[in-house]
Amino acid sequence: MITLEKYQARFPSLTFAEPRTSILEVILEKSGKLNAADARMHTDLASLWPEIDGDEAVRVVLVRGAGDNFSSGGDFSLIEDMIDHDAVLLRVWKEARDLVYNIINCSKPVVSAIRGVAVGAGLAVALLADISIAGKNARILDGHVKLGVAAGDHAVIIWPLLCGLAKAKYHLMTNTPILGEAAEQMGLVSLCVDDEEVYETALKTALQLSEGSASALSFTKYALNNWLRLAGPNFDTSLALEFLGFRLPDVKEGLASAQEKRPPKFKA
Repeated sequence: MITLEKYQARFPSLTFAEPRTSILEVILEKSGKLNAADARMHTDLASLWPEIDGDEAVRVVLVRGAGDNFSSGGDFSLIEDMIDHDAVLLRVWKEARDLVYNIINCSKPVVSAIRGVAVGAGLAVALLADISIAGKNARILDGHVKLGVAAGDHAVIIWPLLCGLAKAKYHLMTNTPILGEAAEQMGLVSLCVDDEEVYETALKTALQLSEGSASALSFTKYALNNWLRLAGPNFDTSLALEFLGFRLPDVKEGLASAQEKRPPKFKA
């Protein structure tokens, strides 16, 4: 049995369950804010994976958002603190880096169940999962350029590999959202199913993985993720440029437009 109390105590912004033996379910839950990642959740999402990696009771991870959405990305209060405080910016930069590399290096298979909105740090977890199951009405959006910063986070390390450079550039630079069915067709997610079947399909997939050879799955994941490790320098550059943007004027207009629910008006 997985010791859920241990995870809940150490990562209090997340909710944990064991729907089947040896499957750890990680739930992003922030009521009223579409499971947006506040400062604590961002920290927890970054530091969770080494704990899972060393837990012999966990064979597979299933990650989802509470309710009908995965996550709406970074909480506005966290973004404001990043703009205003150097120490917060540096902390979140390290966490953003660790989140990506810690998921890549976690030896346990990760399955994501994507419903509704999936943006920002939540989207990083959803797409870096080894197998991603999306609902037909899932709405995938990177969102960085609309905020006025470079597409850092996870996008540069994995989008070109999943869907090709042309599609990655189009969606990351135009900020055009992608629905679940289109995401499957372009290779951005593993599988698309009806919305009401997302969790059941993800759990069935996790159960199938949990019954497989742990060493074979772990070794296969490690070898495949060398493609992502090769792209590490590209990711590091994108993340540095993203965080540089938090010290430039455009991000303030981007944040204000998001808060006021209007298109941004960036200066030439």
